[in-house]
Amino acid sequence: MATVHMMRESPVEETLDRSPRSPEAKLGMKVEDLWDVQEPQLSPTEKLNACFESIPVSAFPSANSSQVVEIKSDTSLAEAVKILADNKILSAPVVDVDAPADASWMDRYLGVVEFAGIAVWILHQSEPSSPRSQRSGASLAVAVNGLTNAAGLGTLGPEDASATSGNFFEALTSSEFYKSTKVRDISGSFRWAPFLALQRSNSFLTMLLLLSKYKMKSVPVVDLGDGKIDNIITQSAVIHMLAECAGLQWFESWGTKKLSEIGLPSMSAVHICKVHEEEPVLQAFKLMRKKRIGAIPVVGSDGQKPVGNISLRDVQFLLTAPEIYHDYRSITAKNFLTAVRSYLKKHHETSPMVNGLITCTKDHTIKELILQLDSKKIHRVYVVDDAGNLEGVITLRDIISRLVHEPPGYFGDFFDGVLPLPQNSRV
Repeated sequence: MATVHMMRESPVEETLDRSPRSPEAKLGMKVEDLWDVQEPQLSPTEKLNACFESIPVSAFPSANSSQVVEIKSDTSLAEAVKILADNKILSAPVVDVDAPADASWMDRYLGVVEFAGIAVWILHQSEPSSPRSQRSGASLAVAVNGLTNAAGLGTLGPEDASATSGNFFEALTSSEFYKSTKVRDISGSFRWAPFLALQRSNSFLTMLLLLSKYKMKSVPVVDLGDGKIDNIITQSAVIHMLAECAGLQWFESWGTKKLSEIGLPSMSAVHICKVHEEEPVLQAFKLMRKKRIGAIPVVGSDGQKPVGNISLRDVQFLLTAPEIYHDYRSITAKNFLTAVRSYLKKHHETSPMVNGLITCTKDHTIKELILQLDSKKIHRVYVVDDAGNLEGVITLRDIISRLVHEPPGYFGDFFDGVLPLPQNSRV
């Protein structure tokens, strides 16, 4: 399992040598202009808060495709998975096909469907005793029996890895159950009803706080006139914006600090959820669901050195390419990483998993980390000591949370009318 230690100088020099250059860089210059006129007694963090509060969300560049990928409520799970995989996205808003043409955005959308929600819902609904499972054939029912038992709240051991063999996923993805179930049928797996959204007039500060303190991976921006989503701002898009701002005064005053100086990593090694390379890969996805986290490190036999990373986005390989596991009697975390990397290389597909695990130390700067995250298109970096032992993890959310802070009473009644699912929700 390849592990790549984060490079120090060259990515920084490349970024500084570029000329202004992108919509994100122009946005950074707008922050620079606001930075220069802030009251001198303000701290750097207070200055950044004031700058971002003065910029409307409408100024954030649109997604590369200039279009938001939406999934209709009558789309099958199989089709939804293909749409997400083809567009290389983890989630998409679901449009209610029965909504009137002049519906408000609250009535137009049912919620956001995610890879993780689809996978977990399938495992819960496919129990042999369910009427649905009777349509899917004996081979699926037998396989599901072992897998859904393993998917419970208990801990999985190496002996359970055979339950997650490729045969199960082949039977599942070829079943009538999988092909006929519609996205609207799994609306109970959506996290919000329908989802939290910003208006174009909301501020950057609001957006940054939702993506950090309130743990949203992405924030839709709605056009109240059309009742449609105008843009979707992701954590990755914010990190790309920050990378494009390298060299500007406001960014350098913050970005040149060492990770240890700004309290990163915030979580110590003893509190990190991890999976051993010989454990079933399902254990990794189960822990991510239970702990509500986006990824989990795979550690070697010593339990200390990270050798790989499995994220929620990797659920797609269980649902779109189960044939890659034919050579394995069981799917351990190690086998999963090896099989997926071979599959990606064979099909000449780009993915963070191909590059191997990226690590850094506490002595790296936040700037170096941002440039690496952006260039490698990854969502987290694992912090290691001089011996390569796991010391912590830093995510995109951790970085954004160090950029701004929430003033007292800032959100007021912002969350009224958009209710999250209960804590005991399945997803």
